[in-house]
Amino acid sequence: MTTYHFIGIKGTGMSALAQILADAGENVQGSDVEKRFFTQAALEEKQIKILPFSEENITEGLTIIAGNAFNEEHEEVKKAKELNIPFYWYHEFLGEWLQQYISIGVTGTHGKTSTTGLLSHVLKQVAPTSYLIGDGTGSGRENSKYFVFEACEYRRHFLAYKPDYAIMTNIDFDHPDYFTNLEDVFNAFQEMAMQVKKGIIACGDDEQLQHIQAKVPVMYYGFAEGNDFQAKNVNVSEEGTQFDVFIRGTFYETFLISSYGDHNVLNALAVITLCHYEQIPAEQIKSIYTFAGVKRRFSEKQWKHDQVLIDDYAHHPKEIEVTIEAARKKYPNKDIVAIFQPHTFTRTKTFLEDFASSLQKADYVFLCDIFGSARENNNMLKIEDLQSKIDGSQLLQIEETTVLKEYGNSVLIFMGAGDIQKFQEAYEQV
Repeated sequence: MTTYHFIGIKGTGMSALAQILADAGENVQGSDVEKRFFTQAALEEKQIKILPFSEENITEGLTIIAGNAFNEEHEEVKKAKELNIPFYWYHEFLGEWLQQYISIGVTGTHGKTSTTGLLSHVLKQVAPTSYLIGDGTGSGRENSKYFVFEACEYRRHFLAYKPDYAIMTNIDFDHPDYFTNLEDVFNAFQEMAMQVKKGIIACGDDEQLQHIQAKVPVMYYGFAEGNDFQAKNVNVSEEGTQFDVFIRGTFYETFLISSYGDHNVLNALAVITLCHYEQIPAEQIKSIYTFAGVKRRFSEKQWKHDQVLIDDYAHHPKEIEVTIEAARKKYPNKDIVAIFQPHTFTRTKTFLEDFASSLQKADYVFLCDIFGSARENNNMLKIEDLQSKIDGSQLLQIEETTVLKEYGNSVLIFMGAGDIQKFQEAYEQV
């Protein structure tokens, strides 16, 4: 029996895929750095062996799956190539694996992870479903009907996939270390659209997505008139957000989700559209209300001083904006304190003005040092360059989190894609 060895098993996509293969009865092991990551707990629970990186891990008889964070120079990748044993990059393996199922790739610049989680939650109530979520969650079911997976546009990796369906949430300029501009991003999505086999569910409120061409039907969802699936009559309450869905102008059903913010309504609408296309009854789709969310997306806890602490992956100006909007809708009587750690120097430099304007939607702003990538030059700018553009913003050092105690009756949102969690952990220890 083959043993799959994952190089970089603690990566979010990698750990999810490792769990899926383990659930499917395969032998799975992997290697990574010694530092503890939040993805580790699930791997340990499934008794998947994690080794420190070493070329000695690579032996005959293994099938290698390498994470996209690594290159040909990595010691284990080199050894695998020398031994000429079966070798796949993460996206190549996933592209082959998903062909066994009705596959649904969830893609878009923002909202992929939440939408993948929500869709997986609904489909698994209906039929055996395997899923791979970009927060490190993976689940494999033997005899699965559906396979739901997050399809990332970075470095055009999603072009390794030919799914039955694609959900496209939006197209925005991000990953400036790879994409040159918005047109470059659009072209990648356009290429992906041509590979979809059955149908595309796209947000019609997104200007870029309106121009997508495909060989299969494209169904549009959104708030605007003219969408095939339209959300209307949105009501916010303590229970969550309720809205009516109209299909091509005709009332279909009323749905309730437990989350807040227009972006969460849109994510739910994408799921409703896909399920309707797959002829799943509305009553079964209503299980969207019991979805508890994904890791690091608006993860809340009540805290002392009448505070709510929220951990969120927001690392793009648009994501910061919608996260602050969701917090305002859920907690209209509390101040919003944004604690933000920019992720990569290239992204911070590219969106400096946009980060400033989105963060200013909070009542108070704290900034943490930029979390850089090993692949880039960190002489581009400093966190003070962003601070100078946000009136009243303060810098936050890990040993000074006590200052956050002063903000009673507030929502503290810790945002970023680096290691912003350590600031929240430090504050909780105070």
